[in-house]
Amino acid sequence: MLNLADMTERGLRGESITREEALEILRSSDDELMSIVAAAGKVRRHFFANRVRLNYLVNLKSGLCPEDCSYCSQRLGSRAEIMKYSWADPHKVHDAVEAGIAGGARRVCMVASGHGPSQRDVERVNGMVRSLKAEHPDVEVCVCLGFVDDEKAASIKEAGADAYNHNANTSRSHYGEICSTHSYEDRMDTVEVLKRNGLSPCSGVIAGMGETDEEFVDVIFDLRGHGVDSVPVNFLLPFEGTPLAGGAQHITPQWCLKRLAMVRFVHPDSEVRAAAGREQHIRTMQPLALEVVNSIFLGDYLTSEGAAGAADLQMIEDGGFVPEGADGQPMVHTDVNADRSADLLINAVPIRHRGIGTEVPANA
Repeated sequence: MLNLADMTERGLRGESITREEALEILRSSDDELMSIVAAAGKVRRHFFANRVRLNYLVNLKSGLCPEDCSYCSQRLGSRAEIMKYSWADPHKVHDAVEAGIAGGARRVCMVASGHGPSQRDVERVNGMVRSLKAEHPDVEVCVCLGFVDDEKAASIKEAGADAYNHNANTSRSHYGEICSTHSYEDRMDTVEVLKRNGLSPCSGVIAGMGETDEEFVDVIFDLRGHGVDSVPVNFLLPFEGTPLAGGAQHITPQWCLKRLAMVRFVHPDSEVRAAAGREQHIRTMQPLALEVVNSIFLGDYLTSEGAAGAADLQMIEDGGFVPEGADGQPMVHTDVNADRSADLLINAVPIRHRGIGTEVPANA
C-alpha cells in the first residue's frame, strides 16, 4: 500500500522514493490518483512554489536525420509529412526567438536534427547563442544538436549557452527496440560530456513506446544517477509514416499523470517538464499536471503543433500558478486577454448559433 506521507516527507528533504515505491505509483488504482497528485504537489511547491517555467523551442534544422529512432518524424526513412529544411535563416530564427520571449519564455531551446554537429554547425549555432544573449542576457539558452565531444561542448558553453538537451528517451534494456544507429550508452556518455563542460544537462524520456513499467522506472532512476538538472517527460506522438504510427500502448490522462508524479518523487528538486504529447494525451486534465510539474513548453514543438500560447498562459493563471521570470521569480502579472478584441475574450459569453432556430446541427 502506498505510504504517500512518508514519500512526501522524503521528497521535501530532496530524497528519492525507492524503485518499489515508483512501481507502486505506476500500478496504483485510478481511485488513488488525486491523492498521489496532491502528495507530489506538496514536493513540487516546496521547491518551486507556484512558479511555472516556460520553455520555447526553435527548430533550426528539420528532418533528414540519419538516425533511425522509431518514434521520430525526422528519422531516416520517415514518410511523415513534416516540414523539411536545412539551416533556417538567422533572421527568421531571431523573429521566432523574439516571439517566444515576448510570450513569456524564460528559456529558449535551439534544436537541430542530425547525429551531431560539424564544427561549422557549432560555430553557426554559437553565433545565434551570442546574438540572443547580447539582446536578452537574462534569458537562458538550451542547445540540442545531438552527440558532441568535449571540444564542441566547451565551445557551446563558451558562447553563452546555459544548458544542453540530450534525451535518454527510454531505458537501456528497451533501447534496441527503438533505435539501431546508436546506443543508450552513447546517449548517457554525452550527458557526462555536458556535465564536464559546465552545461546544465537536460535529459528526459518518451513514455508510451512499449516499455514496461520496470523499464520506465529504470530510466528515471538512471537519469537521477547521472545528475540531470531537467527532466522533460514526453508522451509518444504516433506520427504517420513512422514505425510507431499506430501507437505502442494505450495511454490515458491518468496513466500520464501517474508517470509525472513518479518522476517528481524521484527528482524532487529538479525541473520536471510536461513536454510533447501533453495536449493529446493528458487533454482536459492538463491543469492537474501543473500540480506536479514546474515546466512546460510554450507554443509549438519541433514538427507538431502545440496549444496556443495564450491558452496555456490562461491555464497557468486559472490554476493559481504564475510564469517564472528570468530571475527565477514570478513574472509581473499581465492580463493574457488584454490585447484581444472583445469577441475573442476567454471570458466573453459565446452566443449560440447552432441547433433549434438555425440550419446548423445541434452541439451533441
